[in-house]
Amino acid sequence: MLRVIVESASGIPKKKIGNPDPIATVLFRGEKKKTKAINNELNPVWNEVLEFDLKGSLLDASAYIDVVVKDYETIGKHKFIGSAKISLRDLASGQVKSLPSKNVPLVNEKQQNVGATINLSIGYESPATPNLNDHTNVDISQMETGDNEEEDEADNIMDGTGQVGSSGMPPSPNKPGKPSHKLHRFSRKRHKALANKPQDFQIRVRVIEGRQLPGNNIKPVVKVNVCGQTHRTRIRRGNNPFFDEMFFYNVNMLPSELFDESISLRVYDSFSLRADSLMGEFKLDVGYIYNEPGHSIMRKWLLLSDPEEASTGARGYLKVSIIIVGTGDEPPSERRELNEEQDDIESNLLVAAGVTMRWATLSLKVFRAEDLPQMDDAFIQTVKQVFGRDGDKKNLVDPYLEVSFAGKKFCTKIIEKNANPEWNQVISLQVKFPSMCERIKLSMYDWDRLSKDDAIGTTFLNLSKMSCSGGEIEDARTETSNTVSELSPSPSEGGFLPAFGPCYVNLYGSPREFTGLPDPYEELNFGNGEGVAYRGRVLVELSTQVDGKVDKNVDDICSDDILVAQKYQRRRKYSLCAVFHSACMLQEPGEPIQFEVSMGNYGNKLDSTCKPLASTTQYSFAVFDGNHYYYLPWADTKPVVILTSYWEDISHRLDAVNVLLFIADQLESHLTSLKKEIQAKVSEARSTEVLLKLISHLIEDINNFQLPALEVQQNITALDLQIKSLREAALVNIREAACQMREETLDVKSAIGDIEEWLDRIKLLADEAQNSMPDVVIWMLRGEKRVAYARVPVHQILYSNYSEQACGKHCGKTQTIFMQYPMDKNKGVKIPVQLRINMWLGLSANEKKFNSFSEGNFSVYAEMYENQAQVFGKWGTTGLVGRHKFSDVTGKVKLKQERFLPPKGWDWEDDWFVDPERCLLTEADAGHTEFTDEVFQNETRFPGGEWKPAAEPYTDVNGEKAQSPEEFECPPGWSWEDVWSFDSDRAVDEKGWEYGVTIPPDDKPKSWVAAEKMYHNHRRKRLKRKRRKISDKVTATEKREPGEGWEYSSLIGWKFHRKERSSDTFRRRRWRRKMVPSDCIGASAIFKLEGALGVDVDEKASKTDAAKPFGANTPTVSCHFTRSYLYHLRVYVYQGRNLCAMDKDSFSDPYAHVSFLHVSKTTEVIRTTLNPTWDQTLIFEDVEIFGDPQTIARNPPDVVFELYDSDQVGKDEPMGRCMCPPVVKLPSKSPSLSVSSKLQWFPVTKKGRSAGEVLVAAELILKEKGDDKDLPLVPPRRGEKLYMVPQGIRPVVQLTAIEILTWGLRNMKTFQLATVSSPSLIVECGGEMVQTAVIKNFRKHPNFPGSVLLLKVLLPKEEMYAPPIVVKVVDHRPFGRKPVVGQCTIDCLEQFRCDPYRPNSDVCMSARVAMITAAQGDVVIDIEEGFILKTQLQEAKEDEAIDWWSKFYASIGNHEKCGPYLKLGYDTLQVYDTELEEVQEFQGLTDFCSTFKLYRGKTEDEEEDPSVVGEFKGSFRIYPLPDDPGERTPPLQFRERPELGPQECLVRIYVVRGIDLQPKDTNGLCDPYIKITLGRKTLDDRDNYKPNTLNPEFGRMFELSCFLPLEKDLKIAVFDFDLLSRDEKVGETIIDLENRFLSCFRSCCGLPETYCVSGINQWRDQLRPSQILQNLAKEKGVPPPYIEENGSTLSFAGKQYKLQDFEANTVIHQHLGPSRERLALHVLRNQGFVPEHVETRTLHSSHQPNLPQGRIQMWVDIFPKSQGLPGPPCVITPRKAKKYFLRAIVWNTTEVTLDETSITGENMSDIYVKGWMPGMEEDKQKTDVHYRSLDGDGNFNWRFIFGFDYMPAEQLCVASRKEHFWNLDKTEHRFPPKIIIQIWDNDKFSLDDYLGSVELDLLNLMPPAKTPEKCSLKMLSRKMGSVWSSLFSQKSVRGWWPCAVEKDGKHELGGKVEMTLEIVEEKEMEERPAGKGRDEPNMNPKLEPPNRPDTSFFWFTNPCKTMKFIIWRRFKWVFLGVILLLLVILFLGILFYSLPNYISMKIVKPFS
Repeated sequence: MLRVIVESASGIPKKKIGNPDPIATVLFRGEKKKTKAINNELNPVWNEVLEFDLKGSLLDASAYIDVVVKDYETIGKHKFIGSAKISLRDLASGQVKSLPSKNVPLVNEKQQNVGATINLSIGYESPATPNLNDHTNVDISQMETGDNEEEDEADNIMDGTGQVGSSGMPPSPNKPGKPSHKLHRFSRKRHKALANKPQDFQIRVRVIEGRQLPGNNIKPVVKVNVCGQTHRTRIRRGNNPFFDEMFFYNVNMLPSELFDESISLRVYDSFSLRADSLMGEFKLDVGYIYNEPGHSIMRKWLLLSDPEEASTGARGYLKVSIIIVGTGDEPPSERRELNEEQDDIESNLLVAAGVTMRWATLSLKVFRAEDLPQMDDAFIQTVKQVFGRDGDKKNLVDPYLEVSFAGKKFCTKIIEKNANPEWNQVISLQVKFPSMCERIKLSMYDWDRLSKDDAIGTTFLNLSKMSCSGGEIEDARTETSNTVSELSPSPSEGGFLPAFGPCYVNLYGSPREFTGLPDPYEELNFGNGEGVAYRGRVLVELSTQVDGKVDKNVDDICSDDILVAQKYQRRRKYSLCAVFHSACMLQEPGEPIQFEVSMGNYGNKLDSTCKPLASTTQYSFAVFDGNHYYYLPWADTKPVVILTSYWEDISHRLDAVNVLLFIADQLESHLTSLKKEIQAKVSEARSTEVLLKLISHLIEDINNFQLPALEVQQNITALDLQIKSLREAALVNIREAACQMREETLDVKSAIGDIEEWLDRIKLLADEAQNSMPDVVIWMLRGEKRVAYARVPVHQILYSNYSEQACGKHCGKTQTIFMQYPMDKNKGVKIPVQLRINMWLGLSANEKKFNSFSEGNFSVYAEMYENQAQVFGKWGTTGLVGRHKFSDVTGKVKLKQERFLPPKGWDWEDDWFVDPERCLLTEADAGHTEFTDEVFQNETRFPGGEWKPAAEPYTDVNGEKAQSPEEFECPPGWSWEDVWSFDSDRAVDEKGWEYGVTIPPDDKPKSWVAAEKMYHNHRRKRLKRKRRKISDKVTATEKREPGEGWEYSSLIGWKFHRKERSSDTFRRRRWRRKMVPSDCIGASAIFKLEGALGVDVDEKASKTDAAKPFGANTPTVSCHFTRSYLYHLRVYVYQGRNLCAMDKDSFSDPYAHVSFLHVSKTTEVIRTTLNPTWDQTLIFEDVEIFGDPQTIARNPPDVVFELYDSDQVGKDEPMGRCMCPPVVKLPSKSPSLSVSSKLQWFPVTKKGRSAGEVLVAAELILKEKGDDKDLPLVPPRRGEKLYMVPQGIRPVVQLTAIEILTWGLRNMKTFQLATVSSPSLIVECGGEMVQTAVIKNFRKHPNFPGSVLLLKVLLPKEEMYAPPIVVKVVDHRPFGRKPVVGQCTIDCLEQFRCDPYRPNSDVCMSARVAMITAAQGDVVIDIEEGFILKTQLQEAKEDEAIDWWSKFYASIGNHEKCGPYLKLGYDTLQVYDTELEEVQEFQGLTDFCSTFKLYRGKTEDEEEDPSVVGEFKGSFRIYPLPDDPGERTPPLQFRERPELGPQECLVRIYVVRGIDLQPKDTNGLCDPYIKITLGRKTLDDRDNYKPNTLNPEFGRMFELSCFLPLEKDLKIAVFDFDLLSRDEKVGETIIDLENRFLSCFRSCCGLPETYCVSGINQWRDQLRPSQILQNLAKEKGVPPPYIEENGSTLSFAGKQYKLQDFEANTVIHQHLGPSRERLALHVLRNQGFVPEHVETRTLHSSHQPNLPQGRIQMWVDIFPKSQGLPGPPCVITPRKAKKYFLRAIVWNTTEVTLDETSITGENMSDIYVKGWMPGMEEDKQKTDVHYRSLDGDGNFNWRFIFGFDYMPAEQLCVASRKEHFWNLDKTEHRFPPKIIIQIWDNDKFSLDDYLGSVELDLLNLMPPAKTPEKCSLKMLSRKMGSVWSSLFSQKSVRGWWPCAVEKDGKHELGGKVEMTLEIVEEKEMEERPAGKGRDEPNMNPKLEPPNRPDTSFFWFTNPCKTMKFIIWRRFKWVFLGVILLLLVILFLGILFYSLPNYISMKIVKPFS
């Protein structure tokens, strides 16, 4: 199916009259489909999906579609507007699932652009993958690429005005929004499950670049926070910064914890000191990335948002790669796409933009909680009670709930002193949707005033379980769900938003009992590990609103909602009955044991907050089973526990879960049998038949078992409806896939993968999020202490009326439960107890249904104890201190017979009778066949006095009074073995005494010593006497008459025993009275016992009684089986393999305890082996089992094997455990018992991990009428009691030959401080062994003298039973010592099996060794004449543009970097992205012989492998021998190899480059250098370290000589250079040179493609191709090759070769050698030899052996010196960057924003221009200032010159600089060549004002406008249709560019600048010099001083000009006026001054 989404078009040209009505047509393979027409529109939006059916054929690479846009005409022909042709090559290749085609230009008939573009998205599903959910190799991130680009962001990221789009419109519902794959809950193929143990992970975050960050003139920096570690990038400048920095985070933690951690990337503005410097952030879970393909996201854009301001929309983009490397993972390699410069943010967003823009609000309503445990001390409450006030002990808890999600935390209010708080609050979480975080964490805390708040419990709401993206439902019909609307809450479209409840969620954690001491299990309350007890529950509801705005994060719920939640709290009564059938495999006896069953708070015995119930079994003591374990002797009376509780009825959810699990279980069992068939290698037809049966069963199950309908239920939630439709759709989907598979019946093996996936999917569907019924918890109590627990999910035991399949799988059935210790550090190495228990849980309304499930008869007894004490030898009631005559079992509660009343519905059956309790009275010798009685004799003295008998002369070991030896009687059925004797095996003197000092008030010493001292005043000796059991038949009278049922005790409260002893002072006996159900309601009557026996207690006593133990009022319920059956059990233990090594000698001494119910036996110990063959049958004669044989046959108890390592000294260590179900045979059913069991391998597990396998079988045979005649024959014996595995069950064997090629031993480590000097090899298999000769001098000659051994063994015919081959190395040391110094187990023999009559390649191996040894004689080297002369001539001509790196880049397909190399026709090399050994066709270079690692020592810690102590080189061949000894045996497979002495070789190591090395310095970088070790030689390249880089280009060649095989391991290590501290090792890789040297693939020196005698591809092997070909002929034993004189033809191995066939269309260049050699080389390249290559090797370090530490690319050449001199080495020195200069001449600016107002009120700016190249900010340059520009024009004529180093091949600039002044080295930075030009306004007395800037990418230069009028902001977006090209190719460009400034989130024009940009190379710079600014040499071109108006100057420095231009011009007339006025005033002043004088003179006239 090809799906084309025609989204929109833009820029359609106008018509002459009006606008067109566009319509789009898509043509594909002749089929035409149209969209609808859109009237009168230039930018039409269609959003239509056109689908083309491919009819089952595949897309081919040449496929394309044609898109035609026309103008729709109602009448006549539509007018053509434009068309586009889109190739589907990428889709056809399967690389991507969808192809976003954005802004595709439309062209007219003449192929010219019409100026319009169209947006499409093309999706394709290949018909080959019918099943959709297999995303194994679909890169999910690419699946979701573009299908919704069109929505909101795409169009207005940069809309016409160049403004960044503000938060876009939400997508309308009919647009095709592709849901994020985040919530694909059922379709994601999960990666292999990780073991849940702390392990190494490495998280690599690479921050590449940012785009469109908001703000002006910013300095962005990125902070990455992972798992509490934070790294930050360097500070960059500008809105599109380029970082390219990689951070590594190494963690060692549990996968489950790690996946919940989040990765946060925040971008800050480092300029800003304010708090709001955070520009945007992005958060996602580690688990999210781990689930992506390759555990990584590669080069994806993240959309940054502001966490505080939800509505602001996008805050820019950040491009990152994040990789998570787990143990053993190979990190994916990062490829930089070539067209990435233009890469489209939209199509590569991590979550496509249309989706990301949605803010969603998760509203979590928290209603109430209940059953919270006591968390605070009851001291205050007790004080209150003392003073007669009401103390409330129940509510000692102050709870509040903390909700955390995606790093945000909110809390509800605190409600003090309330165990059932009601909060009724709603917590709103704002998240980006779909969210990258999975789980909402709910933690309940208890608030404390003074101390830290304690956690009560933690639970998680998993969003992926309560939401769905809709993909998987559509999956059935379409491959990618493009048409599903993203966030629509309606289920019709398949997806739904997170919804949950109202529903209770349960909290689990540590046990509920409150103690003032620290809680050892407190960790569990934080949600770490499995909670062991119920801690309460919370009622919550979650709903999601899209695009909502939240005012308050925590608010109160409105009362209507509280009422709505009421209906979800309706409770119903449930009844639980648990019958304990057996408790066995107890490891140690001790205090009495009881079991408690609780569900929620009901039934918790030690919690005082809930009412008492019959929820505990009675105490009983464990009994020894005669072999190894203890069990509880319940015999025919099984304890029963009854529990009633009240819960919501959620049967509609659990029924559906059970139905799904039933389907899954059926499918799983069929799948297992199918796998077994395949394992047993049955015929194809048989396995297909089984497969078809499986499929038809599955289809039938899905059809038959419908999920329950929800309509009738009251309390269904929104999620219930959604999940139901989801489940139904998924089942239909699986059914259809199954039908399809049935039709096709493809290959069985590939079908298994699909079926496993269906199984996973059904199991995932059965995961119910809203499960509000708590698990049933079973506790084992020893005394009052909780020891072990088990949790049983309710749905497994729940009864359902709906259908039989809807009942839980263990409902009313007996199941086996292995209990576990809480927070077990040893992860279950020891089992506390194995329980067989039958549980039934159902609504009380369905109690009657229990009758059909129950087995046995339930009996209920009331019981009480009669107590007496002995006073002066008389028994009576007088001495009972604080006890009552009749009491409960504790003796503290007073009871009377007449006060007992039977509960409702029950009647008394008999009267009271004495019935001693058997379980508690087991004697110490129970279960033993031999027993030692012991007693201690005590004596005392005054210091220095005589020893006299002590006050208590005879005591037990604890000093309690005991019988004297004379009083001991031998019990019936036993006989004494010997007389009383003292024990001398302890620390005692020769008479058996030990001494001590008694210090009062003690009555015995604290410690004992063996030697007597003066001050000792107490001594004792242990007397012992053995007895043996002679018969089991105790006389009948004995049994019945245990002294009237009394049990005795030395003191009140001590342990009771049956027989009276002289020391006893207290006795009691039990009275019981039986009750029966009165109205014959059957077994279900036991549920009526709730509330216990109504004992009519005195009124006054009632208050205190409530708190007392309720032993009295709980009736004991038991289940009585009238009939027991005897069974005969046989367990066949054949062999084990791959067990753990537990001893220092690398082996173990394994044996097994085999346990079945209450019996166990032990196999014999097999010494020093990890692959023991026990071959033993264990026979258990009479195993008594109660219950119906049919039930046992359906569900038999498992046989449990516990393997131990037997140690001479110390305790035997456990090696793991395994379970095997027995085959049950009932003679009445199958008269023929001959059906033999089949041995099968069962896995052994230890601490949850695999620890080997054992081959066992078991059969359980019912004995009818107790006779043995039906039993199978007794198997043959090997000893008195050792039976072998009988014929018919043991594997069928065949005589087999194992040939062993023993070549040698390598790298043997010392053993016990001495080196291994004379080793030999022992090979064992199937009980046979063979040994090699001893290597005389291991250091000089590590190969074995003879090389082939033969071993004849009886091996099983079936491969699955084959024992492994064990190889041991023994060192022959002085004095006859032969320790094992290493061993190796080879499991799979299949790979070595061969057909002995087929010819094999071993002949050429021996020939090869023979040739190497022969070559050590004379060497003839013939040099071709003229060779040297020719080379020198051509070297001169060789173009300098080509080097070895050109060849390397040409080989990896990087054509920009390789220059003209390929055009010249030169050869390329092969670049392998793995080690050469991993390349498939070279067979790991182990064709000569394989390498097996030798191990030694025990497996100390499971995490580490046992230590490798050496290697064995050799190989095996296995083939069957004829059974008839007279027949001819097959020929031997291995030839004897001639001995090969040490070979001297020259080794050249070429290290090309490092990739993604681990950083070792704090700055996240590394200073790597190479260190090479070969044997004892070390080359250290420390001087040539590469500073501050993780991807160094080393380009180094090292030359060493060595002797093989002594120095065969070449270690290449990368170290990190440190000046002051020690250099750290980054990692190393090891190459086995011997394998390369001996391999037939000629891996010593790879064969090039051509034979060149000169140039960079000059031949560098020692032998010419023709010589190599001759040697090959000798090795293969064929005649030598014949070459024609002229070298045109060659015949070899019966084939004719011609030179022109090979060189038909190749360029013949001048470097090629003669034709005969070329032809020989072509023939050689056809022989499968290793070609000339570069291999990529992974570095490993000892700190994190499983995590790769980076990779290096390199190759190795090995030249044996015996074959002459090799050719010249390759020169691989790295390339250097070229020096370039960028000359930017700023001519003018115009329309610059006028930022200031002058004194005189006009707008003006003092303009200057600043420029720099990002990455070289220190070289900023400024023009001079154009002062007082009044119109925004500025004239500069100023030249900037920026020098930079540029690598044309990589299109990056290189700059080296010190990061800090204290750094030693300059760090090399690479960044794209760009220039930033900014316009500023100069202010002398304040900060300059920023007016605008433009960033120009020199590789992708925005074409300038020719005139300022045409220059606008539209140029910034590429809408103008102009071509952007590289300045490096254009060399020079001049024109106008717009400068933009951001205001209020929008771009505005800040000015235009006219510039000339020119790129000049260094040579040209010398030829055409130019100075900066207008400095000399001012030429090329000469810059005239700027022609600025006279008004342009700075007022402060030019006062005259200021006068002239500012003041005079403006105020000229004012000045003139003022001067005139002054003159007039002066005139008048003088006038008035002289007037009086003048007048007086006039009057007086003195001179007249």
